[in-house]
Amino acid sequence: MRKKGRAAVPEWLNSPMWAVPQPPPAPPDPYGADLAPPPPPQPASKSAVPPPPSYAEAVGERGARRRGQEDDDEEGEDGLAGAVIRAHLLSDFKAAVDFSFHSGSLLSKKVINMGELRRLACLGVPDGGAGVRPIVWKLLLGYLPTDRDFWPHELQKKRSQYSVYKEEFLLNPSEKLRRMEESKLSRKKELKVERIGLLPRSEVTNEEHPLSFGRSSLWNQYFQESEILEQIDRDVKRTHPDIPFFSSRSNQESLRRILIIFSKLNPSIRYVQGMNEVLAPLFYVFKNDPDTSNSASAEADTYFCFVELLSGFRDNYCKHLDSSSVGIRSTLSKLSQLLKRHDEELWRHMEVTTKVYPQYYAFRWITLLLTMEFSFNTCIHIWDAILGDPEGPPDTLLRICCAMLILVRKRLLAGDFTANIQLLQHYPATNIDHLLHIANRLRGTVAS
Repeated sequence: MRKKGRAAVPEWLNSPMWAVPQPPPAPPDPYGADLAPPPPPQPASKSAVPPPPSYAEAVGERGARRRGQEDDDEEGEDGLAGAVIRAHLLSDFKAAVDFSFHSGSLLSKKVINMGELRRLACLGVPDGGAGVRPIVWKLLLGYLPTDRDFWPHELQKKRSQYSVYKEEFLLNPSEKLRRMEESKLSRKKELKVERIGLLPRSEVTNEEHPLSFGRSSLWNQYFQESEILEQIDRDVKRTHPDIPFFSSRSNQESLRRILIIFSKLNPSIRYVQGMNEVLAPLFYVFKNDPDTSNSASAEADTYFCFVELLSGFRDNYCKHLDSSSVGIRSTLSKLSQLLKRHDEELWRHMEVTTKVYPQYYAFRWITLLLTMEFSFNTCIHIWDAILGDPEGPPDTLLRICCAMLILVRKRLLAGDFTANIQLLQHYPATNIDHLLHIANRLRGTVAS
């Protein structure tokens, strides 16, 4: 009986669209085989090379025709696919979001078309979109309602709520007790306590004493939380030290306050080391909003968007769910199944031959949302797709992780345990448009 041959690599993976020719004098790129897959043996005609399906889905036939015209004129230039796409997306984003501020625009209706916005966001907000991305992300995360008339009310309500959180969760126990007693004394003026604002020694309860071990003691809670506060302080100071924005003391204080409030309002998760890396892109985007009224409230906006973002990944951070059907181990298993479904040869080499399991490399990819695998600007571009994809951030993240493996499949197939671990823990620079293109081709295949 004749053995069944191995499944061929999908044709769309080898599309010459993504090939970036090397300059003749330069030595060959050691990663070239992975980042620019070789063309098929028979040269394909222009009509045989399909554009990334995500672009056609995002901008429709008008944009696709415009893209085709550019290909005829500029085929073969470095970065053609990504450059052409981004060159035309900015006007589409402004039409969908920015221009809708004005009457007579494409979307002069007061309700934002979220389907249109998500299709655009799947390709990433293009360069020059600093004024667009903050609004887009807030809409995609559900922080802003689709009806523009409700924006002022919702923003005022959320920002006021955050001020209340700061008052409630950032004061030390001494200040909290002082305010509590001032409130009590104002209602008991008839007692005429000699020293206003201080509780008489006879009325100090054990629960309010700094050495109290009572569950309701503010001091006991404060000391129990001190370890988390110290971890937050250390992590905030380590957040992108190479970027001046994050070295600013005021910006570090904003990050610190957000993480403290989050940990106190989410006791089942509290603070997990590395959350600062997930928080950083949100705060950076909102703080750099050209609209000063929004940038001034970036801390409050970031907090609520951070909560919305983590809500989709919440189970990955709950230690008691690690071995459950919804915890991080289950998520890693889904990644393994996704790879097996699309590239069984690579899956078998990784998990059977070399025993490189997802927990050795993808734990960080998933829990930190790829923030440590790519440059900061590249990460923001990837997040556009993660936040905008209609399948939702968790499934989109898994598809991108699987695409990352497929992109370096040749190196992985040639590597042993040590080489592959080093490669995946220090993922090489890659063509991000190609990465998102492959992730898009895996759409609808993540196991539930």
